[in-house]
Amino acid sequence: MTTPYITPDLPPAEAFTDPAAAVDRLELLYTRSTAFLAEHFSASVTAQKPESRIRAFYPEIRITVVSHIKTDSRLSFGHVASPGTYTTTVTRPDLFRQYLIQQLGLLIHNHKVPVVIGPSDTPIPVHFAVAGNPDVSVPQEGVLEFSLRDVFDVPDLATTNDDIVNGARTVYADGTMPLAPFTAQRVDYSLSRLTHYTATDPQHFQNHVLFTNYQFYVEEFESYARQMLADPASGYTGFVATGNQVITTADAPLVTVTKLPQMPTYHLKRADGQGITLVNIGVGPSNAKTATDHIAVLRPHAWLMVGHCAGLRNSQSLGDFVLAHAYLREDHVLDDDLPVWVPIPALAEIQIALQEAVADVTKLEGYELKAIMRTGTVATIDNRNWELRDQSGPVKRLSQSRAIALDMESATIAANGFRFRVPYGTLLCVSDKPLHGELKLPGMASDFYKTQVARHLKIGIRAMERLRSMPIERIHSRKLRSFEETAFL
Repeated sequence: MTTPYITPDLPPAEAFTDPAAAVDRLELLYTRSTAFLAEHFSASVTAQKPESRIRAFYPEIRITVVSHIKTDSRLSFGHVASPGTYTTTVTRPDLFRQYLIQQLGLLIHNHKVPVVIGPSDTPIPVHFAVAGNPDVSVPQEGVLEFSLRDVFDVPDLATTNDDIVNGARTVYADGTMPLAPFTAQRVDYSLSRLTHYTATDPQHFQNHVLFTNYQFYVEEFESYARQMLADPASGYTGFVATGNQVITTADAPLVTVTKLPQMPTYHLKRADGQGITLVNIGVGPSNAKTATDHIAVLRPHAWLMVGHCAGLRNSQSLGDFVLAHAYLREDHVLDDDLPVWVPIPALAEIQIALQEAVADVTKLEGYELKAIMRTGTVATIDNRNWELRDQSGPVKRLSQSRAIALDMESATIAANGFRFRVPYGTLLCVSDKPLHGELKLPGMASDFYKTQVARHLKIGIRAMERLRSMPIERIHSRKLRSFEETAFL
């Protein structure tokens, strides 16, 4: 016997040829559905168990293409590869409004057919519906006299996974095909995780993300942000620090947080979202994967690693830069999602932006630039104390790979960028040379950081500003797209 359930009163599916109107309908469906769940959840906290299940559904985008006529394939997204019906569930259409308008506009233009907006058959988990709602009081575990899952829907791993981006799901059970790289539940899961790990809300994230593995960069980033806020012509409108602290003027105070989150994150914002986010992911490939797994659902235009590394060549000096053009993946955290035999190519647009940024900041070019920067393979490992092992194994592999630097995050970030179709790059700074007796000692580190961090961070920012001026079809090129791609970026 099927348990009866009640649902909100929503308009039926409707076709749209205006992308903005289509997103308006998505927002209406989502707002009514989550408000319905929040209302019944609050009522159930103070009353006895409801007699019926309470259920609301994510809104859905559906498009049916019947023609084999090719679209303009110079753009890597915005079109489907073959006739059929394509669908995706949607969450937080308010957060993704401009992205959705862009993607739907391209689909309608390229295929000359409408998109259909209506409720899906995927329930919204109550956890995501009430998250961040100030009007909902969530009780402690054990307070309710009934099991939450007996009344409300909870997260379902069948729709909370990376099957689409990993290429494991190209057709749904009903015969439709994925329209977007992530389902609504997968996006909701990551939005929740981002708030937890970074202590800032998802709406603050900008389209250009810098990752680092040292807190020193955060201090320099705040200093740079204040300089930008002091300049009305900079285009930056605000700076967001841990705990969603927002300042809009250069001299505004920020409260020092006594307990930092796992991945402290800071945002130098622009009104169009084209600013820069800095994430201190700490040390290790697991952190690197966690951060990029969740930030990917925001569909950033680029992410770069600007951290420290071990130099592997005796000719290198502390403070030299390493521009990665290949990666030796010994991090292992992505082996099940992206086999190690998959090449992670260097992206010309990113490489050029980084090299030109180094030249801009250092005032060096050509042959002189080679004195402080090497281009080559970066090895990423999962053992911070690799130097303590028998050297015959690791050193031999490093030599065979022609690696010039070693760290614990860069290949993970690049590989996840490849997997999620997010343009990626790496510019590291040599902080020690363990194979040649130059270890990172406390006194040396302090002097080194003082002189190098500001310059290194400025290079990363300058590279992002160059990428920001690049047309979207250039930065999101076809190099990161597979045979059977989703139409959405």
